[in-house]
Amino acid sequence: MDIFEKFKSAADPEKAARMSAYMRDRFLFLGIPTPERKKLSREFFKTIDRRAVDWAFIFKCWGQPEREYQYLAIEYLAKFKSFLTPSDIPHLHEIAIAKSWWDTIDGLDVIVGDIALRYPEVNDILRQWSVDDNIWLRRIAIDHQMRRKERTNTVLLEQILVNNFGQKEFFVNKAIGWILREYSKTNPDWVRDFLDEHKAKMAPLSIREASKYI
Repeated sequence: MDIFEKFKSAADPEKAARMSAYMRDRFLFLGIPTPERKKLSREFFKTIDRRAVDWAFIFKCWGQPEREYQYLAIEYLAKFKSFLTPSDIPHLHEIAIAKSWWDTIDGLDVIVGDIALRYPEVNDILRQWSVDDNIWLRRIAIDHQMRRKERTNTVLLEQILVNNFGQKEFFVNKAIGWILREYSKTNPDWVRDFLDEHKAKMAPLSIREASKYI
């Protein structure tokens, strides 16, 4: 039985309905709780070739109607992130703009960010994404340095955040606040100075989130 069949066999319609409702009924679910899903995927990952990224598998996951398969693809990418290079960015772009919502984007942002950290030329792509019409590409650009701590490129961070001032989109303004809040744990002075300089142009939501720990 392959992983797709294993997921189907673990389906729970009652839980699926609740999970779908939590996600505002945007997606269908099989109804597999996260611990059980990760247990199934853990067994699957023991059996696969870990020397190359299988994009056919990822796209097959993305093509399934149930959300758990997209979670499986993101978990797969996270495990293979050290193999990803700038040549994989177009594929990541393709899945980022398909079936987009915060739950998948918040997994893809750090995967893209890991590539950019190893290949700084990707920063130019993230600058382009930061002004894209697609809000989810903007969110990836904003939060791709999440948890980088001392390795945060503050020049790039400021450029991307400034590019997103004046937005009315909740998920963009929330992302701005989150990345600043996270970085404030490492460099609170930088975040304070950023807020002092830019708060007049920032959404109240962004300021509130950014100020949580400072």
